[in-house]
Amino acid sequence: MKLSIITINYNNAEGLRRTLASVDEQSYKDIEHIIVDAASSDGSVEVIKAYADTAKHTVVWTSEKDNGIYDGMNRGIRKATGAYVQILNSGDIFAAPDVTERMVAAVKQAESPELLYGNMIKKDYATGKIIETTGKEEYSLRLFFVSTLNHDCCYIRRDLFEKYGLYDENLKIVSDWKWFLQAIGLGKVKPVYVDIDVTIFDASGISESNLELRNKERRQVLEEVLPPAVLSDYDKHAFEMEEMMRLRRHHLYWLVYFIERVLFKFEKWHIL
Repeated sequence: MKLSIITINYNNAEGLRRTLASVDEQSYKDIEHIIVDAASSDGSVEVIKAYADTAKHTVVWTSEKDNGIYDGMNRGIRKATGAYVQILNSGDIFAAPDVTERMVAAVKQAESPELLYGNMIKKDYATGKIIETTGKEEYSLRLFFVSTLNHDCCYIRRDLFEKYGLYDENLKIVSDWKWFLQAIGLGKVKPVYVDIDVTIFDASGISESNLELRNKERRQVLEEVLPPAVLSDYDKHAFEMEEMMRLRRHHLYWLVYFIERVLFKFEKWHIL
């Protein structure tokens, strides 16, 4: 099974070198590595050329100006010929040399699911600290109001991009979230989870301004794709839903649940 790995880069030669070395050391070799560079001027092109000359798998690369990260991703997807697509951007790496081999085996065992994903480790390379590891989630429309699926630990069957379209290039930071929202939250795609540490994500570039823009764009997308009645219900009840989800993770949840049932019964008896 051919896997298309797409790497987007712009003036990040150090991170790119780390990513390319990680792909090159994978034990699984039926890989098509598509590198989309946005006309970098920091030596990235030289790094790509050296890699392409020695890589143990197919390398397809370009270096030209684009209109942002999602334009770059879409260019890579259009060039992809593998059965599955994985986005592994500059600076991110695989968690181990056998990750791809194990993920491909999981795809085959799950009988070619539309989308298969594992765990992503978030690391701040500036400090060397592990921030968190994201893993199994119960993906639903509710979850996509506050979270998303991390694309770098996902194997997306390539034909899904024909069904749901490419990434929205009008968005700067949440187009992948929008795509997952439409495919999983509102569509019929059922992601399959495997407990494999797939990637280590470089989280050192996340800033408060990124988070502000993310929240602004997410709201814009929700207003665009959701029926007004659904969005209105969420705005009314979101806080209570999130409170209940937090309570369910606490060991005193059953005590809270018992008290709520008693109060409900008391109200019911009082009305009768």
